[in-house]
Amino acid sequence: MRALPFRMRRLGLACLTTVLVSLPLLARADVKPVALFTDHAVLQQRADIPVWGTADPGEEVVVTLGEQKASTVAGDDGKWRVKLAPVPAGGPYEMVIAGKNRIVLADVMIGEVWICSGQSNMQWSVAASANAEQEIASSANPMIRLFTVPRQAKPEPHADVDAAWAVCGPETVPGFSAVGYFFGRYLQRHLNVPVGLINTSYGGTPAEAWTSWAKLTCMPELQPIVDRYRQALEQYPENLKKHEAALQAYREEARAARQRGEQFNKRPPNPPMGPEHSHSPAGLYNGMIAPLVPYAFRGAIWYQGESNAGRAYQYRTLFPAMIESWREVWNEGEFPFLFVQLAPFMKIQPEPMESAWAELREAQLLTMLNCPNTAMAVITDVGDENDIHPKQKQPVGERLGIAARALAYGEQIEYSGPIYDSMEVRDGKVVLHFTHVDGGLECRGDKLTGFTICGEDRNFVNAEAEIVGDTVVVSSPAVPQPAAVRFGWANYPVVNLWNKAGLPASPFRTDDFPGLTADAK
Repeated sequence: MRALPFRMRRLGLACLTTVLVSLPLLARADVKPVALFTDHAVLQQRADIPVWGTADPGEEVVVTLGEQKASTVAGDDGKWRVKLAPVPAGGPYEMVIAGKNRIVLADVMIGEVWICSGQSNMQWSVAASANAEQEIASSANPMIRLFTVPRQAKPEPHADVDAAWAVCGPETVPGFSAVGYFFGRYLQRHLNVPVGLINTSYGGTPAEAWTSWAKLTCMPELQPIVDRYRQALEQYPENLKKHEAALQAYREEARAARQRGEQFNKRPPNPPMGPEHSHSPAGLYNGMIAPLVPYAFRGAIWYQGESNAGRAYQYRTLFPAMIESWREVWNEGEFPFLFVQLAPFMKIQPEPMESAWAELREAQLLTMLNCPNTAMAVITDVGDENDIHPKQKQPVGERLGIAARALAYGEQIEYSGPIYDSMEVRDGKVVLHFTHVDGGLECRGDKLTGFTICGEDRNFVNAEAEIVGDTVVVSSPAVPQPAAVRFGWANYPVVNLWNKAGLPASPFRTDDFPGLTADAK
C-alpha cells in the first residue's frame, strides 16, 4: 500500500491528537453555577437562597456560604440545585461551589433583590436621562449591585444567560436602566442594606412576549394572541425568504447611495414574526425571565404598556395574567409587583377626545385595583409631547420606591396619589370621592385642570372643578344633568390634582362607554 504523503500523515496525527486530548474534556463537565452567581452578587436576605447550575451527572456538589454548607448530587441531566437557609443583610461573603473543581465567588452581599423589567422606558439608560453627567459622577456605591440580562427571545424556556453582577459606579451605571437605578438608590438610602437590581428589559415589546406560554394558552380571552402567532409560524419560512430578499435589496440600495456620496437614512426591513422575534408570545419570558427562576428576590418593578395601547381593553386581562405567570413559576406567593402608569405623550389637545393611551392607563389602574399586592406609580407630571421616552426618570424610580416601602417593607406611609372611588350627582354637579387622600387633596395651580363632563348624550365638554374637603365637585353650565366625569382622559393629560403626601392623582373615568380599543384583539 502506498504511503500517505507527509502533509496528510501530519494532518492525521494532529486530528488524532485533538481527539485524544478532547476525550477527557468530553467526559468531564466542571461544576458551574448559572450566571446569577458571580462575584459581587446580591442574595435576598431573610429568605431561602436557591443556588443551582450544572455538573457531571452524579457529581456531588457542595455549596458553602459563611458557616452554611449544603450539598447535592447532579441529576442524570447534569443539573443540580441546593437551598441555603435565610441570612440577614450583610457581607461581603465568600461563596464556594465545589465539585470535581472549585469555584470561589468573592464580594457576595446579602440584601434586597429586585427585578426591573418592561420595554424601552425601563431599558432607558442613566446616560440618556436628565442630569446624566452629575448622576453618573455621583453613582459610586458598593452597596448597590447591577445585573443586566441580555436581550433575547427564545421559543422554549432558557436555562441561563451570559451576564455577571457589577458594582454600581461611574463605569457600570451609564448603560443601566435609569428607572431601575433610581429606584434602587432610593431603596438603599432608606433601608441601608445592600440592593441588587436585575435589569431584564427590552424596548418596543408587548406584554404577551413577557407572559408564559402556559398562561397565554389557558385563557380564552387571550386566544387571539395565540392564534395570530400560530398563523405567523406557519407563514414564517415563506416570510423569512421574502425578508432575506428585501434585506439584500436594502443593502444594495445602501451601497449604491454610499457610492454616490449620499446619506442613506432608510431603516432596514423588519424581520418576520418567528420563534426568536422580540414580539413572539412568551419569547422574552423564555429568554429573559425563565433563566432567573428560582433566584430569590423581594419583588418586581415594571414599566411597559406603550406597545399594547392599541389593544388596551385586552391589556385588562393580559397584564394581570402576565403578573400571575411570574408568580406561578416562582411559587413564592404574591410577591410585590410595582408598575408605572404611562407618561403623557403626543400633542396636547384642548378639547375632550377618545384616547387609546387613556384606555391603557385605565387598564393599568384596574390591574392595581384588582390584582393583589400591586401598586402603580402615576407620572402625569413627567411627560414630553414629542418624546415617548421622557428624560426625567428620577421621580419615576422614587415613586416606585415609596410604593415598595409600603407594600414590601410594611411602612405605614401613603404610597399612591388620589384614586377615584365613587361619584354622586347633587344639584346638577358631580361629587367625586377618592381613596388615598393622605392629609387631603391639593391643587397645584390656580385651579383644577383635566376634568370633563357629559350628560346622557355622552358628549364630553371641559368642566369646572373645585376641591371641597376630601372630594372634588365637577360641573358645567353646558351639562345641567350630568351622567359621567373623566379626569386626565387624553394622550397627554394636563392635570394638577395631588394629595398632600406629594403624589399625583391617577387619570380615571366614571363611565364604562365602549372606547377605541374595545374590539381590538
